[in-house]
Amino acid sequence: MYFKKLCLISLFSLGLLHAQSNVGLNINNEDLEVQASIDLNALAYYSDSTTYMIDASYLHTDGDNLTTVGVSGENSLQGVEGLFLGLGIKSVFADDYIAIPFFAKAKYILPLNHSIPTTSLFTSLAYAPSVLTFSDGESYTEFRLEADMEVITNIHLFGGYRNIDTEYDTYDKTFNDSFYGGMKLSF
Repeated sequence: MYFKKLCLISLFSLGLLHAQSNVGLNINNEDLEVQASIDLNALAYYSDSTTYMIDASYLHTDGDNLTTVGVSGENSLQGVEGLFLGLGIKSVFADDYIAIPFFAKAKYILPLNHSIPTTSLFTSLAYAPSVLTFSDGESYTEFRLEADMEVITNIHLFGGYRNIDTEYDTYDKTFNDSFYGGMKLSF
């Protein structure tokens, strides 16, 4: 447990130091989630059309905790201005549960006029079948949908919905099914 916390703190700290990275916090009445993304291209001084990212999150719900660390490649979709797609893999840790789901994500920056702050829509889907789920786990499914607005340069307010289902060997559990709001700082 100490090692996981140390890794998350290190990732969040790195997120504060490098360009095109972000740190965010979202809450509702029952949940708290801390998220960070680090642009690996900036760390390695690598220039290409594909952006490689490390994403980490820690979700605390009533009595349960879920930690994720993932890596993905992201690129703009040619022919659709403002649409970015990403594919990757991440590791998920919870009490008596470990999964390594594949995930896909999409971000669309709405083509609004310049008097309206930059607004975008984001969605992601992650899935791990039984072969990629360990300990007492049987499968993992996660779905997210968010709307984001950059209200001040590099400061975003967002709202969203997440559904995380963890299927164990002996029972199924909806780990989290909730709406949330939060703030993200980009660097």
